[in-house]
Amino acid sequence: MDELDLTVAESRATYEEIKDYVLKHSGLKVSSLYIAQVKQKYGLIERENYNKLRTEDVKQPKCPVEKEKAIREAFRHFQMISSKSF
Repeated sequence: MDELDLTVAESRATYEEIKDYVLKHSGLKVSSLYIAQVKQKYGLIERENYNKLRTEDVKQPKCPVEKEKAIREAFRHFQMISSKSF
């Protein structure tokens, strides 16, 4: 295998890398929950979460629009989505 050959998983940024990028470029702190929500919205979730809620009654905070925009920008930076994805 060539050094430049990357699997899809290797070419994606970690949650910490996304958080750092968003903080550095927008000054916003984002949670892993918000990143996961935006990933799910754009079809980037590859597997089922092992600690998924058992009931749908539990209220989860929804990602605010300004944070979603910053997370999308990080996804574009890390080439996880194209600019045509939104």
